[in-house]
Amino acid sequence: MKTLDDLLAEGVSGRRVLVRSDLNVPLDGDTITDDGRVKAALPTIKKLADAGARVVVTAHLGRPKGAPEDKFSLRPVAKRLGELLGGGAEVPLAGDVVGEEAKRVTAALTDGSVAMVENVRFDPRETSKVESERAELAREFAALVGTGGAFVSDGFGVVHRKQASVYDVARVLPAYAGGLVLAELDVLTTLTVDPGRPYVVVLGGSKVSDKLAVIEALLPKVDRLLVGGGMCFTFLAAQGHGVGGSLLEADMVDTCRRLLAEAGDKLVLPVDVVVADAFSADADTRTVSATAIEDGWMGLDIGPDTVSAFASELAAAATVFWNGPMGVFELAPFAEGTRGVARAIADSPAFSVVGGGDSAAAVRLLGLPEDGFSHISTGGGASLEYLEGKELPGVAVLSEGK
Repeated sequence: MKTLDDLLAEGVSGRRVLVRSDLNVPLDGDTITDDGRVKAALPTIKKLADAGARVVVTAHLGRPKGAPEDKFSLRPVAKRLGELLGGGAEVPLAGDVVGEEAKRVTAALTDGSVAMVENVRFDPRETSKVESERAELAREFAALVGTGGAFVSDGFGVVHRKQASVYDVARVLPAYAGGLVLAELDVLTTLTVDPGRPYVVVLGGSKVSDKLAVIEALLPKVDRLLVGGGMCFTFLAAQGHGVGGSLLEADMVDTCRRLLAEAGDKLVLPVDVVVADAFSADADTRTVSATAIEDGWMGLDIGPDTVSAFASELAAAATVFWNGPMGVFELAPFAEGTRGVARAIADSPAFSVVGGGDSAAAVRLLGLPEDGFSHISTGGGASLEYLEGKELPGVAVLSEGK
């Protein structure tokens, strides 16, 4: 696999370089509420620009259905990227993906400058299941950068997708792994090859079905698997407890029962939960035993005794991986479980990895110090698939050596 350093050693001055970044940031209107992914993309883009490359950034935002939608425009991202790059220069955004405006904007680049093309998912070929359609878009990307062009894959959050700007373009342009992708792979290798022990995994989120594959992959490898979030209630139901109006995947109860039987004492469930009479920040709340949730009440966070129990496990750990919030952290009454567990991870001497997605967002939204964690991933889904043992197409293609 060739890397960004290899490309820089070859020389990039005057060359157009297409960079696939992951800039899928949360927005409130035109305001970015968490610019973590833009900041994570910055080092690779800046290294190329500083070396004289003419950088063309491509990325997606949200889930448009293969056509332009104003609410998914990359305008706020281009603006923020320009601010972070500094120097007073704006990052121009082409109004299309590979069309006439994209050609004009990329042709106007000068050495050391950066431009962005519109949301790649505005083109239906990006996510097409038909290889020839994706390949056609990839060739048009290659035409944008022209003779001497190169491709840098730096969007770790999308390398588990076989999409035109991630996979197919690496087959038509000389392709290199960006610094962010390499850093993520290095961390995940540490988690999978020879993690320090005790190895403790914290899993949250709403559904067991979303995490089943990673639970089954990790259970044989970890010393403790701590379960919080909405998914814990299906496990509690599998133990025969009532869960009131809490989130429950009835079709997963038998699966959870099997996992509990196989896991022995490895799988640790909440001992208390914060329940509410409605899904609202203004609801009546109380803390109850996890085995005593009454009808008409729903569990929306883990309780303080569970935070303490989880913190004890985390304090003794040598390696920690966390993916998924412990409760509905966006609502203040149900944020303390996630905050408490995150603080316990940050306070632990362990090598600690926050597995992207909502967990990374929670760290920033709750005002926790990011330097308390060894690594905060930018790719929730990609991280989980790697830990499941799946091949990541956007990584595998980089080894084909175009």
